[in-house]
Amino acid sequence: MTGGNGKIGEAILDHLSDHDYETVNVARGKQREDVSDRYVTTDLLDAGDTYGALAKYGADAVIHMGTIPNPYSNPDFRVYESNVLSAVHVLEAADELGLESVCLASSINALGSEHQERPADVRYIPVDESHPRTPDDSYGIAKHAMEVTADGFGRRPSCDLTISSLRYPWVMTDAEMREAFIEVDRSLDVLSNVHPATGRDVLFSYLAMADATSIARKAVEADFEGHELFWAVAGDTTADEPTSALIEEFYPGVTIHEPPEDHETLFDLSKAESLLGWEPTQTWRGL
Repeated sequence: MTGGNGKIGEAILDHLSDHDYETVNVARGKQREDVSDRYVTTDLLDAGDTYGALAKYGADAVIHMGTIPNPYSNPDFRVYESNVLSAVHVLEAADELGLESVCLASSINALGSEHQERPADVRYIPVDESHPRTPDDSYGIAKHAMEVTADGFGRRPSCDLTISSLRYPWVMTDAEMREAFIEVDRSLDVLSNVHPATGRDVLFSYLAMADATSIARKAVEADFEGHELFWAVAGDTTADEPTSALIEEFYPGVTIHEPPEDHETLFDLSKAESLLGWEPTQTWRGL
């Protein structure tokens, strides 16, 4: 996998090891984890480097997590380059080397979400993978472009890859969930002023780390043709209030295809269940 030095990447490596996979961490700089079986220092913005890294130990599949994770600490063109060009290099190398599958880390920001200037444009609820994508920030635009690029690879008759793009929200540790959801007020009165990665523009979504790692494994184990998008979010919201109250307060006038129950997520997760056999099992409410 790429990006195994990062928070989510290292957790995925650990999860894969627990499921008896032999792992290779393909990342820039020095190794900062002790989980992977092998490590290859690689510049993912170099096509030759990427090809050589995936070829070195005969990989069967790749989970691509090695990108810039937000639009704030780098120039916009670097954010775009990191998220789109690295994916192109991974997809090209995987296709040429005859790998079985590629899992790409997309984001809720491909929809147009927390980082942009405008409020998220929510057309209907629950939000499925066909919902229009309208980002205007560099990170969201890049994730959108990455998904479109993967669509193109998946349409090629010569490409035998199974390609998954996982739209993650904030992937959280137990400690982060306690701090963000349990130790603070999450009632309706204050939800307009909460951390933007947990509020209205991300449709009050989040994902526990254990579920983030399991869906990545399920994605590389899957066997379908072409490229598919998947919402990788928790089964509930970040709010104390029922989901119906969130819809009434924050999404007035939005078309409701199926009213969510209790604290149920605002996303349709049926595609991940159908094609990947994945359902989220973790909730902050159980901590």
